[in-house]
Amino acid sequence: MSEETRRKTRILLADGHYIVRQGIRRIFEAEPDLEVVGEADDGQQAVNLARKLRPDVIVMEARIGKLDSVEVTRRVKAEQPDASILVLTSLDEAECFVELFRAGVDGYLLKSAKGKQLAQTIRMLRAGQFVSDPQVERKLLKHAGRTHPVALEFGEHLTRREAEVLKLAAKRMSNRDIAVYLGLTEGTVKGYFVGIFSKMSVSSRTEAVLEALKRGWVSLEDE
Repeated sequence: MSEETRRKTRILLADGHYIVRQGIRRIFEAEPDLEVVGEADDGQQAVNLARKLRPDVIVMEARIGKLDSVEVTRRVKAEQPDASILVLTSLDEAECFVELFRAGVDGYLLKSAKGKQLAQTIRMLRAGQFVSDPQVERKLLKHAGRTHPVALEFGEHLTRREAEVLKLAAKRMSNRDIAVYLGLTEGTVKGYFVGIFSKMSVSSRTEAVLEALKRGWVSLEDE
């Protein structure tokens, strides 16, 4: 096992509430591969500590003080692009989801998430995955769909079938549902997503749909 594999994931907590930080710290302290290396109670302190401590992951509340979470994300990503940022949020904070995504946040999780889910999310971020709670994702996609114009076609960037798959993903259809709808196997649909991710330089369905919304390639049906 390499030294990098054995090394614990270093986490910086950024939340204005001491009790919340201590609760999250206890969750991580119970995991042998995770460690909290610092705590910040506002956005400016989070940026300063990130610069000093070089954490692997920053776990931050959406509505942090002094510097907002969007600006914290921009500044940290500019200096430490490899650091992952997880935002803990509630569903009534949807107005900041899209801006956080554009700033480079790596994941969203509801504040009501269980401890084991939070710990596993940290591991997924470290593996390079974009992580989003399904409820947050629906809010994010729906909000983004209202803010971008619809283009008539994808141009030559994606194949016709890739474009079709992505449009169905924007309607929140699962891989299985897309496969049934198009008369394909689920494995074939996954293969199309691999091509989509590569061409769009993203690593998840959510990122692909959000990027397509931003470029005006797809629209979302109202629920």
